[in-house]
Amino acid sequence: MLSQGTLIFIYLAVLTGLEFFVAVTFGSVALLVVVALIKAALVVYYYMHIYQLNSEAGNEDEHSYEYKTGTNRLGLWLFLVSDAFVFAGLMTVRVNLLGLSRPNLNQALGLFVTAVLLVSSFLMNRGETLMKNGDRQGFLRYTGWTFILGLAFLLGVVLIEWHTVPAIAEPILHLFGEAEGVVPLTPSAGPAGAVFFMMTGMHAFHVLTGLILLAIVWNNARKGLYDQKHYPVEAAAVYWHFVDVVWIFFYPALYLIGAVIGLTQ
Repeated sequence: MLSQGTLIFIYLAVLTGLEFFVAVTFGSVALLVVVALIKAALVVYYYMHIYQLNSEAGNEDEHSYEYKTGTNRLGLWLFLVSDAFVFAGLMTVRVNLLGLSRPNLNQALGLFVTAVLLVSSFLMNRGETLMKNGDRQGFLRYTGWTFILGLAFLLGVVLIEWHTVPAIAEPILHLFGEAEGVVPLTPSAGPAGAVFFMMTGMHAFHVLTGLILLAIVWNNARKGLYDQKHYPVEAAAVYWHFVDVVWIFFYPALYLIGAVIGLTQ
């Protein structure tokens, strides 16, 4: 399972590089959509264990842990599907308002925070797998790194990309190649600003709730609560990968697809 997770991560890394290359070289929306769908399918099927939805089928004992795990797993997926409609609505807004155009964002920073989130998803998968194999310390170590990278992603978007604190954001953006005098995107900067802050704001909220969930699960695991019954670890991992899947679509939609919209002051 650990080697499978590593292989999937390599695929995701290669596809992300291909995605960036396609956007810079060809600007093909169709290819970007195909790459995003392949990446999302890999994460959903392998990291989010969608194939396990029927793994406990046939167990008639409604009081068994296996039966409860199966029903909890189904309930979690129903919640994620319903939550996905919110993000699908935001994507629809983006397409209707911006069409084949996009906000003027820092490409290097966008690629960096995307890579950080993908790595965090890979580490979460390793941590979950180690817990299933009885390695509590391995789970704590990898989940701790997942939390740190998730926090780095959140700060990269909210603190840097949003220009929440210009004194911090501007020097870091310069490190990522942003030229002097670039007008920062604001919520009032027309449709581009509204779309960007709605999409990243809703996603940032889910990242924040995911970090809270990871912290709770990490603390409970430290106490040995999941040594035998570790479905909560799986649930936290699946939710975190869901956050990753959403960004797989948001990243090209905001950073790669279309021509840059000029900002009005």
